[in-house]
Amino acid sequence: MKFHQHTLDNGLTVIAELNPAVYSVACGFFVRTGARDETAELNGVSHFLEHMAFKGTEKFSADDVNRVFDEVGAKYNASTGEEVTMYYGAILPEYMPQTFELLASILFPSLRQADFDMEKKVILEEISMYEDQPMHVAYEHAMKLHFAGHPLGKSILGSLDSVGALTAEQMRNYHQQHYRAGNITLVVAGNSDWEQILKLAQEHCSHWPAGKHTRPVFEATPQGGLQVLHRPKSVQQNVIMMSSAPTSQDEMRFAAEILSVIVGDDNGSRLYWELVDPGLVESCDLGYYDYDGSGAFLTFMSCEPDTTEENIARIREIYEEINLNGITEEELEQAKNKVASRVVLRSERPMGRLSSLGSNWVYRQEYRTVADDLAKLQAMTVADIRRSLDHYPLKLSTISTIGPRESLSL
Repeated sequence: MKFHQHTLDNGLTVIAELNPAVYSVACGFFVRTGARDETAELNGVSHFLEHMAFKGTEKFSADDVNRVFDEVGAKYNASTGEEVTMYYGAILPEYMPQTFELLASILFPSLRQADFDMEKKVILEEISMYEDQPMHVAYEHAMKLHFAGHPLGKSILGSLDSVGALTAEQMRNYHQQHYRAGNITLVVAGNSDWEQILKLAQEHCSHWPAGKHTRPVFEATPQGGLQVLHRPKSVQQNVIMMSSAPTSQDEMRFAAEILSVIVGDDNGSRLYWELVDPGLVESCDLGYYDYDGSGAFLTFMSCEPDTTEENIARIREIYEEINLNGITEEELEQAKNKVASRVVLRSERPMGRLSSLGSNWVYRQEYRTVADDLAKLQAMTVADIRRSLDHYPLKLSTISTIGPRESLSL
């Protein structure tokens, strides 16, 4: 296992963790752009642009894109988040040249008007589909309320209005501003050759425009609040509750991750044993989400509508007890075992390492081995968790709920 790093003259960063002992290789381009980088007028353009990448380029038609990926047996896709758009493929090592060329090409799609008009219909249908999913709606409104006045409050998909009004020319301008070499990190993990990677990067990426989009980064200061969305036909009440958490650059992020497992893992956690196992709720878990300059704890719950208030009260009591007394050594050891297993199992696949390598570099320009992560995990103490709780206690600052209830008394 060996790590390599290089920067092309145009600013493209190339990193690779190469391991000749595995049988595949994963390659991905991490573009530092997402919903938070959009204006209100352009909300949804990053996700829309991700779709357009598969509609054809100067060299490859839309049919070619799918055909070439299929011919080499690639596992490929793309994803858009609040802060990063990722394009990736996992293949056998001998197909690296074809896959690399295609991935590099689709980052600069043709963006033809006809393709734009056709794909806009698909995006609008996708938005409508998600609006039928209660938990997604609750999440969207919780993020908007919690991060009001902050870039993280923008929707990844955008709205029917914002996407409906978007023009191809606006998308081209956005692409020109954000898809610059200095804003992109090329990540390779698995069985490959460093000299070949550099040669491919030079051949297919060195002509990309230089430059980097500057993102304003500041920690959110949520005001909190309650929002009740009435959906009478829903059977259950879906609730999202949020509070502040360590940022992606904060060393306390490791403690926050462990805390979320202890408190809100989908099995064996405090929320599970005190709410899910007794049948008081259909589901309830706590997740930790770290962003550029900000962070958030998100509590998800689904329950019978008439029991919503009492279940929220139970969660609040659990959190207050943890804030006061912390966690036990036994809970910490169990969480360490869970997280260690996840880290190791994920690392045994190049695709699993790709995501970790890319995230660490995009957010912190840092390379961390699996051994580094395991050592950090094993060194975690109850005092570390206490320190994190002192700075970022578990709260229900922002609550967004959707279901039959027209109001809540909290």
